[in-house]
Amino acid sequence: MTTPTSDSPHFVVCVDNTGYPASLELHKIYRMLPDSEAESEGDIRVIDESGEDYLFSRDRFVPIEVPEVVRKSLVHSH
Repeated sequence: MTTPTSDSPHFVVCVDNTGYPASLELHKIYRMLPDSEAESEGDIRVIDESGEDYLFSRDRFVPIEVPEVVRKSLVHSH
């Protein structure tokens, strides 16, 4: 998984919400925020169901590319 760079938001899909059912919905798209320190530890920073950003193991997610119309919708919903 690569760390987001530039102004373009990056997105991931949750594939494992074990232990975090209130924070992460299985198969949902989440916005990933840049955090190179967290990534070096095997984590990524995502905006979870609370609307706040938290660290989770990167193994819980799969990075995805989304069409521009979807990207705009996801960015404006946060």
